[in-house]
Amino acid sequence: MKEQLDKIKELKKRIKDLKSNIDFNSKKEEITSLEERMNTPNFWGNQDEATMVSQKVAALKEEITNWKDIDTGIKDMYDLAKEDEDIDLNDEYEILNSKFNKLEILTVLNNKYDDSNAILSIYAGAGGVDAQDWAEMLLRMYLRYAEKKDFKVKTLDKSKGTEAGIKSVTLEIKGRYAYGFLKSESGVHRLVRLSPYDSDNARHTSFAMVEIIPEIEVDSDFEIKDDDLKVDTFKASGHGGQSVNTTDSAVRITHLPTKITVTCQNERSQHQNKDTALKYLRGKLIKYNETKVEAERQRLRGEFTEAAWGNQIRSYVLHPYKMVKDHRTKYEEKDPERVLDGEIDKYIEEYLKSQIE
Repeated sequence: MKEQLDKIKELKKRIKDLKSNIDFNSKKEEITSLEERMNTPNFWGNQDEATMVSQKVAALKEEITNWKDIDTGIKDMYDLAKEDEDIDLNDEYEILNSKFNKLEILTVLNNKYDDSNAILSIYAGAGGVDAQDWAEMLLRMYLRYAEKKDFKVKTLDKSKGTEAGIKSVTLEIKGRYAYGFLKSESGVHRLVRLSPYDSDNARHTSFAMVEIIPEIEVDSDFEIKDDDLKVDTFKASGHGGQSVNTTDSAVRITHLPTKITVTCQNERSQHQNKDTALKYLRGKLIKYNETKVEAERQRLRGEFTEAAWGNQIRSYVLHPYKMVKDHRTKYEEKDPERVLDGEIDKYIEEYLKSQIE
C-alpha cells in the first residue's frame, strides 16, 4: 500500500522538521533548575506557587516523554510498512498523528507570556438582559473548559445583571499555558437564540466581549511607578459573611498616564486585593503598549467596549439552526450545547494553527 507508506513518510518528515526547531536541552535545564528549587527548605510554604512549579515540571517531563514515544512510534510504523506493504496501520497512524498535532500546538505557544496564567474578563454588550444572560453562559463555558484542563480559577470581580446574568466578571485562571491557549478567545462573541426573556419568544441576537490578558507577577521586570497610580478602596461585595461585606477591602487601581482601571474585591484582605489588581494592571499595560490600534487602546482603557454586530470573532447559533462558527478560521461545529459545555479545544487549536501558516 504505497499510499499508506507515503502518509507515514510525510508524518515522519513533519516530526523531524518540527523537532529541529525545539531546544530540548533548555527544557531539560529548566526541569533541573525547577527540581533544585523544589528541594529547597520551605518550598511548600507557599502552596499555590509550589503547586504551579511541580505542575510545570510534570508538564515538561510529559512533553519530553511524548516526543520520545512519537520517535519510537514513527520508526516502528515506518519499518512495519516497509516490510509488509499490505499491513493496515491506519489506526496506529491516526493515534500517532493526533499526538503529534497536540505537540505541534505547544510549539506555537512560544511567545513571552504564553506559559503565564491568564486573566479573563467578560463584559455584556448589546442586547439588554439577553446579553447579560449570554455573558453568564460564556462564564459557565470557560469555567467548564478550565475544569477540563485542570486549571484553577478564582473570581476577582463580578457585577450581577439587573434581572438576570452578569454585567461583567473577571477571573484569574492559573495553569501552564493558560494565557497561550485562551488568548484565542479574546474578542466579541455573538449568540442567536429564541429569547427566554421575550414574552413573544422572538429570536434575539446578543453580544459579549471577552478580554484575555497575561497575569504578570508584581516582581516582574515590568516596572510601574508608584506616582502613576491612584489607589482607591471601597466596600467589597464578594463572598463571605457579614463582616467581610462591610470591610473596605476592595481595591480599585487607576494608572494615571493611560487611564486604565482595574478592580479586585474577592481576596481576603485589602493587601491581597491590591497585589492581585497590580498583576491584572501589568497585563493590561503590556497589552496596551504592544498594540498600535487606537480602538484597542480605548477598549483597554474602558472607553470602547463595542460588543455589537460586525465585530464578532465567533457566532453561536441556537435557532433557527444549530452551529458555532469561528469567523477567523472558518472552523465550525453543529453542536452548540457541547461547545457551551466547555468543549472549545478544537476552536483554540484551529486558531493557533492559523498562526503557524
